[in-house]
Amino acid sequence: MTDRYLTTVLDEAERVAEHHEQVAQSSGHPEHEYLRYAVLRLLEDEADETSVEIPQIDGVTVGYGEDKAMYESWDDDVEWWETVSPQEACTRFRVFYPDEHKAVPRVIVDVMAALGAWRVWTGSAAACGSYDHRERQEVHYLWPEGHPVEGLLANRLQDPEAAVAPDGGRTGDVRDRMVVTEHSPQHDDLEPRTSRAVDESMAVSLLEKGGRYEVRSASGNWYEVDVISESCTCPDWRKRTPEGGCKHLRRVDHEIKQGRVPRPDGRLPSNS
Repeated sequence: MTDRYLTTVLDEAERVAEHHEQVAQSSGHPEHEYLRYAVLRLLEDEADETSVEIPQIDGVTVGYGEDKAMYESWDDDVEWWETVSPQEACTRFRVFYPDEHKAVPRVIVDVMAALGAWRVWTGSAAACGSYDHRERQEVHYLWPEGHPVEGLLANRLQDPEAAVAPDGGRTGDVRDRMVVTEHSPQHDDLEPRTSRAVDESMAVSLLEKGGRYEVRSASGNWYEVDVISESCTCPDWRKRTPEGGCKHLRRVDHEIKQGRVPRPDGRLPSNS
């Protein structure tokens, strides 16, 4: 589902660039601006049309801004940044939703995972000073400038034919190329089971500071991996506890080492 949502996010960002060019007029990173506005439109049900039906939830509101600038202008008593320190060149999304939901609605998780953002805070809107949204919950995501999804959008805007992969699939099919290619030296040096885990189509994102990650497989299943306790919620881990970890644990470990996802402490990779 994540790959299909990625295509939908790119489709909407492309329409934003075509019909709302003013969104990025003052930015040095236009693709970043188009994409975050596309996420707002998708989650707030403002998109004209989508390639995948996105479930809509009444009462969802999306706000965003540059993380460090938000930190510098906010009151000192806001505790958002105790979990993850303010990040340079990084957007913080604040997504509000009705408090009747016991967990973050799945559509929010799916869209933000497709973008490549990771969750850093969840709680009561009233608890963090949001008077206008005091009867709702909110969840925060971070998303850095220069993320590979921006490159996918740039290719689309420069060459419409780039939206179609050689095998006829949409751009969502190229997510694996962001990790490691099959001919790279890193891939050749991997232990066979880890190599298979890297080759398989999966999407990894930091779920919570402290080493908890979310892994989504091509089949649409998703699992939680804890790299500190070295555990996973998948059936393979629960039934066999394979030596060296299941494929999901191996994939998360590889993604961290390659700098593709934040470290367990929530910090961005040093090469981002």
